Amino acid sequence: MSKLSIILLIILAVLIVVFVVLYFLGKRMQKKQDAQQEQIEAAKQTVSMLIIDKKRMKIKDSGLPAMVLEQTPKYLRWSKLPIVKAKVGPQVHSLICDDKIFDEIPVKKEVKATVSGIYITGVKGLHGKPIVTEKKKKSRFKQAMERAQEKLGAKPIK
Repeated sequence: MSKLSIILLIILAVLIVVFVVLYFLGKRMQKKQDAQQEQIEAAKQTVSMLIIDKKRMKIKDSGLPAMVLEQTPKYLRWSKLPIVKAKVGPQVHSLICDDKIFDEIPVKKEVKATVSGIYITGVKGLHGKPIVTEKKKKSRFKQAMERAQEKLGAKPIK
C-alpha cells in the first residue's frame, strides 16, 4: 500500500468515528428536548397581556429574575435572547419569547399569549383573531432575482 492510501484510510476511519459520536449525541439531545417540551406543554396557560416592548438582549441586561441568571450556563450568558416586556395584570414582567413567534408579536397591543413560566410559546390577537404582521419590503435586487427566476420557470408565478 502506498502512503496516500494509508492516510486516506486513517482519515476515513476518523470521520466515521466522528459521525457515530455525533449521531448518538444528537439522539441524546433530542430526548432531552422532547422531555423539556413535554414540561412546557404541561405547564402552559393562556394569559391576556399588553406588550410594552420587545428586543433581543443579553440575558444579564434583560431584567429577568436573579434565579434565572444563576441557572443559565456560563457559555450562554453572552448570547442574545428574544425578550418581551409585558404588562400582565397590574405588574410589568420581562418574559423570554420563542424565536419562532418573536416577529409575530405586536408592540403596544393587547394579546392573548400562551405562557409557560416566563416563556411565551404562542400569541393570538385579543379576541382569538390571528395577528397579521406586515411583510418587509424586498430589496430591488431580490425583486429582480425573483422576476428573473419566474421568467426562467424556476419559480411558480404568484
